[in-house]
Amino acid sequence: MSSNIGIDTLIDLNGNIVQQERGYWIEIHVWRVATTALIPHGIRYALTMHDMSGKRVMGYDNAHAVKPSGRFKFAGQVLPYDHKHRNISDVGVPYEFKDAYQLLGDFFADVDRVLKETEK
Repeated sequence: MSSNIGIDTLIDLNGNIVQQERGYWIEIHVWRVATTALIPHGIRYALTMHDMSGKRVMGYDNAHAVKPSGRFKFAGQVLPYDHKHRNISDVGVPYEFKDAYQLLGDFFADVDRVLKETEK
């Protein structure tokens, strides 16, 4: 499946802020960039969820590389830029970008997860 599927739809969402339950909100930023080995799908993105004070509580982005967890050395490896932050203190874990629709589906599934966790 091509990673270009849904890119235009995702770009159309750029700048959107969507209110959620209990004062949470999400923000979407997406723009085209040159296709490179690090950004093969040709977009930069930041999909974030914030609490009522504005603090990011979860997000998906490709603003920087993330080292996979583990004890192995990563010298000479190309580290993935696509990643997600699962909670406030998470420095990021790799995310496998398949296409824009999958990205949106995964992000909103995590939004639902965070909202459900905050009900407790």
